[in-house]
Amino acid sequence: MAAQREWFEKDYYKVLGVAESATDKEITRAYRKLAKELHPDTNPGGEERFKEVSAAYDVLGDADRRKEYDEVRRMGPMAGGPGGFAGGPTGFDPSTFRTGDVGDLGDLLGGLFGRGRGRRQQAPRRGADLEAGLHLSFADAIRGITTSVNIPSDVACSTCRGSGAAPGTQVSTCGRCGGSGSVDDDQGMFSLSQPCPVCRGRGQVVETPCGSCHGTGREASTRSVKVRIPSGVEDGQRIRVKGRGAAGQATAPPGDLYVVVHVGVDLRFGRKGRNLTTTASISYPDAVLGSTVTVDTLDGPVTLKVPTGTASGTTLRVRGRGVPEGTGKKAHPAGDLLVKIEVLVPRTLTDEQRSAVEALRLVLDPVVLDEAAAEDVTA
Repeated sequence: MAAQREWFEKDYYKVLGVAESATDKEITRAYRKLAKELHPDTNPGGEERFKEVSAAYDVLGDADRRKEYDEVRRMGPMAGGPGGFAGGPTGFDPSTFRTGDVGDLGDLLGGLFGRGRGRRQQAPRRGADLEAGLHLSFADAIRGITTSVNIPSDVACSTCRGSGAAPGTQVSTCGRCGGSGSVDDDQGMFSLSQPCPVCRGRGQVVETPCGSCHGTGREASTRSVKVRIPSGVEDGQRIRVKGRGAAGQATAPPGDLYVVVHVGVDLRFGRKGRNLTTTASISYPDAVLGSTVTVDTLDGPVTLKVPTGTASGTTLRVRGRGVPEGTGKKAHPAGDLLVKIEVLVPRTLTDEQRSAVEALRLVLDPVVLDEAAAEDVTA
C-alpha cells in the first residue's frame, strides 16, 4: 500500500486519542503514555497496537509530516489524481511520503525504556544495600551513641581493585554487543533488546580473570562500620548509613547500609515519645501531709517534692530529664521524666497501727464529709 493511501485510511489522531487541534506537547504526552502501557516488555500480546501507536506518532510527531498528513486527509482519495494516490495534478510527490523510518522513534523509546539504537553503554551495577542488627542498652538508645557494627559483605577485590581483570591486564569491550550491554532482535518496524549473552549486560569482557576474585571484581570480607545513633532512637528503627553497603560492579558506587536498632529493657523506666516514665511509692501520711521522694533518672537520682493531698495515680513532672535535646536541622527539645505517684496501703497492721488508723478515721471522716457537701453545694 502506498504511504499516502495509508495516511488517508488511518486516523492517527484517533489512534493517539487526541484532537486534530492538539499541540505538539499534547501529542507527545499522549504517545508516551500509550507507549509505556503497550510496550511489549510490559504488555505481552500488545505488539500490534504498539506498532499502530508508533506509526501514528512517527507521522504526527514530526511537524512537516503532520502538515503533509493533514493536507492529504483534507483532499481525500483524489489527492493522488486518477486511480488514487498515483500522482497527478495535485502537486504531491509520492517520494516525499515515508513509512518505516523510525530512527527518531527508536531514540525516543531508548529514552523511555533504556533501549534503542541511540542508547549508551550500560553502566556497571550499583552495590546492593545491606542490613545489620545493633543491640543497645536503654540508656544508650536514649542518649545516643557512636559505635561500630561488623558487616560480612562483598567488597572491591584488593588484587584487581574491582576491575575483575588479572593485574597487568585490562577488560575489553564486548565484541558481541559493542559495549552496549544488550543486543537487538529486529521485529521489522521496531526491535526488542535483551542483555548480551556474552558479557551478561556489562558491555565489557574480562579476557584474563583475576585469580583472587575469578573475574567478579569482588571478594568476601568482614569490615567494621562506624555508626552514629541519634538520641531517642526507638526499638526497631532503621538507621541509614549512605555508601557503606556492598561494593558495586567495577567502578559502580556501593550500596547503603541499614542498621536495625534493638533497644534493651530498663525496669526503672518506660517511654512515651520523648518523655520517660517511672513510678514512685509513698506512704498514706506522706500523701496527706506532703513530702519529698527520691527518684532515679538516667543521670542519677533527684529529689522530687510531693504536694500536700496528693492522690494515688497523680503524675509529677521533672523537666528536661527525658530524651536529651537533639541536634541538626531536625532537632527535638529535651523530653521530661513523668513520675507516677503510687500511695502504698498496708495489707496487715499491728494492733497499735490499727488503733492509730481508726483514730485518724474518726478525725478525718467529718472533714471528708464536709468537703463532699461543699462540693455538692458548689455544683
